Amino acid sequence: MLDDLDDIHPLFHGAPSTTEFKKLRKRIVRQTREAIDAYGMIERDARWLVCLSGGKDSYTLLAVLYELKWRGLLPVDLLACNLDQGQPGFPATVLPEFLEKMQVPHRIEYQDTYSIVMDKVPEGRTFCALCSRLRRGNLYRIAREEGCSAVVLGHHRDDMLETFFMNLFHGSRLATMPPKLLNDEGDLFVYRPLANVAEVDCEKFAKSMDYPIIPCDLCGSQDGLQRQQVKAILDQWETNHPGRRQKMFKALSNARPSHLLDSSIFDFVGLSRDT
Repeated sequence: MLDDLDDIHPLFHGAPSTTEFKKLRKRIVRQTREAIDAYGMIERDARWLVCLSGGKDSYTLLAVLYELKWRGLLPVDLLACNLDQGQPGFPATVLPEFLEKMQVPHRIEYQDTYSIVMDKVPEGRTFCALCSRLRRGNLYRIAREEGCSAVVLGHHRDDMLETFFMNLFHGSRLATMPPKLLNDEGDLFVYRPLANVAEVDCEKFAKSMDYPIIPCDLCGSQDGLQRQQVKAILDQWETNHPGRRQKMFKALSNARPSHLLDSSIFDFVGLSRDT
């Protein structure tokens, strides 16, 4: 990769020149490209709505997609979108100013879903489910209005692992966030190009680039969330056995229906011996 100012996107201006950062950047770009290719995310004449929350993951997503596009490896149009959900104290000018400076086409949408969540969710319950549904509905609407074929999210490898274990522990099912999903209406794809990327790499990348991180105070203010509990378990396993996260993640793409118990995906009744 050449890093002359005329050869890189503004999102990468000021990138550290250290060997460590170059390896990190190369790894994230490679892993993202592998996921895009493996799950068939590129369509002819596609336009993607890239969701930008202001967190480390969405900044990493935006930068890497523009890296791939800049190199001619992602032949799609990109439109960054931030949904301002009306959270008290949300720094509404940070993302518009950042995106203007980075020369990134974007749309900032204001919808006060915060008030709805606070009104509808009983005290002591988590906000995540309702907040997510409201956010998703608005993003689908915006994607349609902007002529986009896909909504692109910044969920990474660790998000997928945590969701798998949440479903296992609390939902009694083996399921996680898919890297590619067709919405219920059948008119929009949902992509997660960072599916192979570790959270720690997103954090290192965004901090190294000094992107203006905006915390999610709505969710972060709640203690005892199921996801935080699962995250703590995974952190402890990783501490005790480094590399365990990656092994578990690889298992998600190595399912064997004949060695599970779901008769809807494997015909146990019809299984017969050779005679």
